Amino acid sequence: MPPPSPRRVALVTLGCARNDVDSEELAGRLSADGWTVVAEGETADAVVVNTCGFVESAKKDSIDTVLAAADSAAKVVAVGCLAERYGAELAASLPEADAVLGFDHYPDLGARLDDIVAGRAVASHTPADRRLLLPVTPVDRATSPRPVPGHGETDRPDGDLPEGLAPPSGPRILRRRLDGGPVAPLKLASGCDRRCAFCAIPSFRGAFVSRRPADVLAEARWLAEQGVRELVLVSENSTSYGKDLGDLRLLETLLPQLAAVDGVDRIRVAYLQPAEVRPGLLRVIAQTPGVAPYFDLSFQHASEPLLRRMRRFGSRERFVALLESIRELAPQAGARSNVIVGFPGETEQDVQELERFLVEARLDAVGVFGYSDEDGTEAASYDAKLDHDTIRQRVERVSALAEELTAQRAEERIGTTIDVLVETTDGNSRAEGRAAHQAPEVDGTTTLRGARGCCVGDIVAARVESSDGVDLVAVPLAMAAAS
Repeated sequence: MPPPSPRRVALVTLGCARNDVDSEELAGRLSADGWTVVAEGETADAVVVNTCGFVESAKKDSIDTVLAAADSAAKVVAVGCLAERYGAELAASLPEADAVLGFDHYPDLGARLDDIVAGRAVASHTPADRRLLLPVTPVDRATSPRPVPGHGETDRPDGDLPEGLAPPSGPRILRRRLDGGPVAPLKLASGCDRRCAFCAIPSFRGAFVSRRPADVLAEARWLAEQGVRELVLVSENSTSYGKDLGDLRLLETLLPQLAAVDGVDRIRVAYLQPAEVRPGLLRVIAQTPGVAPYFDLSFQHASEPLLRRMRRFGSRERFVALLESIRELAPQAGARSNVIVGFPGETEQDVQELERFLVEARLDAVGVFGYSDEDGTEAASYDAKLDHDTIRQRVERVSALAEELTAQRAEERIGTTIDVLVETTDGNSRAEGRAAHQAPEVDGTTTLRGARGCCVGDIVAARVESSDGVDLVAVPLAMAAAS
């Protein structure tokens, strides 16, 4: 009798870079359990859709993706934030999905897929407020040499791992890269302890839990061995890293160590809370060789009364002062943010204060989102809700201003020298990549002209010649000198 054909699974990832890491960890687990991970669109026995549940548009995209996957002959399983958040309720409203599984299913996802493909019923996830789950204490995590198998760890010896998987001595969770590019996210922590009135993430991601520095460094070394040249540190709130391990300055210590990893050329930190950016952390990010002077600051708004209503801190003046401090240390530092308009109670004066801030801030990139009620959040119960037309108009108004201002900021970089990490080439004289102030997918790109001989993964010093919106066009210094 011929051996059974290997089971094939495709992973589809939506949402943020944290979901990208989750999908690669799931790919590692599934590979170790005998599943063959194939590219999206290839013939598969099962399709796992890693959903996003952050805002209304992301929920819709997730549901549409599940429906599209259901058109194939494969079994379709929804995981990720939307699945964790709604579980059985989502399963009841989305019969096209063969199962809706939560985070607690991840350690034995391979076995659950075996059941689903074999036609055995698998109960969908039952949601719970993950903030109420009993956390592992900092002492336990600091002193325990290994987490318990089945709780985010593997007990397989190195020799039993399929080729291409990170060994247990590296990442705490098996991980298989799904994208072979020179950039990869690296998770610092999971969960969030903040209580922003508009955000439901803590309820389904749980309390903030830092990874141990040794684990982060080991995974960084493994990623470097896989050809990664830029590591993007992600979490729900990177400025909180280490607080549950008893050292709120742990990120300042970790960043130089990560920058020293052989093969890694650039470290980028994402998701900083402005109220928690300490002077020491600011200096380390702005001035450590190998760390991008890049500040992804979650301002959300600039009107002090509205920020308080959001359960956040800060003001236009304090935010501008923070940016000035950054630019005193690193004049060409990159800075980006997201803002919410249309929050309950937002007045015309609040919008004007936000616009004034954006003009003064000179940000490189701005994401503008319209407020929508999120189940289980404090803001969902607020009065003074704005109608949809008003929110839409304010989104369009602030977005237009942000596009104009970020284009002006890009123009200011003309004539400066930047270091571009090459991500694609045409095999001739044109390449595309990102400068230190440009994060993957959200901050624009840099096109290199006359980039003969450049390869993916190279970092090329170049002079900026022109801009188009937030995108730049630059010429390698070697070519510029020759001309």
